[in-house]
Amino acid sequence: MGDTIRIRLPLRHAGFTLDLDLSLPPRGISALYGPSGSGKTSCLRALAGLDRVANGYIAMGDEVWQDESRQLFVPTHQRAIGYVFQEPSLFAHLSVRGNLDFGHRRAGRPSTVDTQAIVGMLGIGALLDRRADALSGGERQRVAIARALMSRPRLLLLDEPLAALDSARKAEILPYLARLHDTLAVPAIYVSHALEEVAQLADYLVLLGDDQQVHSGPLPPMLARLDLAAAFSDDPGVVIATTVAAHDDTDHLSRLDFSGGQLFVARRPEPVGHALRYRIHARDVSLTRVQPEATSILNVLRADVTGMTLTDTPAYLLVRLQAGDTALLARISRRSWQGLKLAPGVKVWVQIKSAALLG
Repeated sequence: MGDTIRIRLPLRHAGFTLDLDLSLPPRGISALYGPSGSGKTSCLRALAGLDRVANGYIAMGDEVWQDESRQLFVPTHQRAIGYVFQEPSLFAHLSVRGNLDFGHRRAGRPSTVDTQAIVGMLGIGALLDRRADALSGGERQRVAIARALMSRPRLLLLDEPLAALDSARKAEILPYLARLHDTLAVPAIYVSHALEEVAQLADYLVLLGDDQQVHSGPLPPMLARLDLAAAFSDDPGVVIATTVAAHDDTDHLSRLDFSGGQLFVARRPEPVGHALRYRIHARDVSLTRVQPEATSILNVLRADVTGMTLTDTPAYLLVRLQAGDTALLARISRRSWQGLKLAPGVKVWVQIKSAALLG
């Protein structure tokens, strides 16, 4: 099934044991998410061939990179990978163009890579003649990604590429990373402990926890699982796929349709039919048993309660809801749960106060 990525890694460190057994999709962005010390970077380094894990197995499609049962280990320079580190490892004395040329030569084989497309996708055309040491942090990271792509990799590895940037530089580079999600044919593995980045970029989620357990699956259902809520306790919420359905130029609104209903948001520039991902935070969802009237909240949906779990804060609960084929989460008080007489199977009206555009 294409270039499916197979990973079996028994990771053993002092006081740490993690048995990874994963099949990652051959397209899109797979995120390794979890707290520091959960094994994310160890997995990435093994994929890159920087570390040789005892009894490990790694394959990219039909190309095996490590199989200890056959004493097979392909060194880093023979693996068709692009690696982007937390700190961009550019050649400071070279121009941006010179750094890109290095990536092109690193391919070591005739390259059909579309340089102009990569430069345009990452918005670095105006930077080509500038020295690498004259770039901002966000610019350097964009150039580092472009250089990795110039080597025509079969797999792109990104190890917390935003971790060293301040919030302004993160906001600058995230839209370019989102373009990778939309246009890149090469599969990517993205390491992060920032849920907002993962929600914006990932298609597939591998969750590594403090309990050394591994859970994986497509992103939307993973975020909506109550049994994994503790991993997202700081900011639980769901990601939904929507389509621009209509624009209202009088009220400056756009209507987005999805399987559970529709959302009204501030006027979007995208044309009708364009796909957008939105994140709905549990904290922005309220529930009522009676259909709201004369309310300022534009987005009201009908849904069924499907479950509930406790949160780290004793006064609050996390409620799972189902609106059509779409799962939602709401963070409400225990008193509200009891006062509304909520239970699985009860129908409610869901009021969504706001939604965050993800791209």
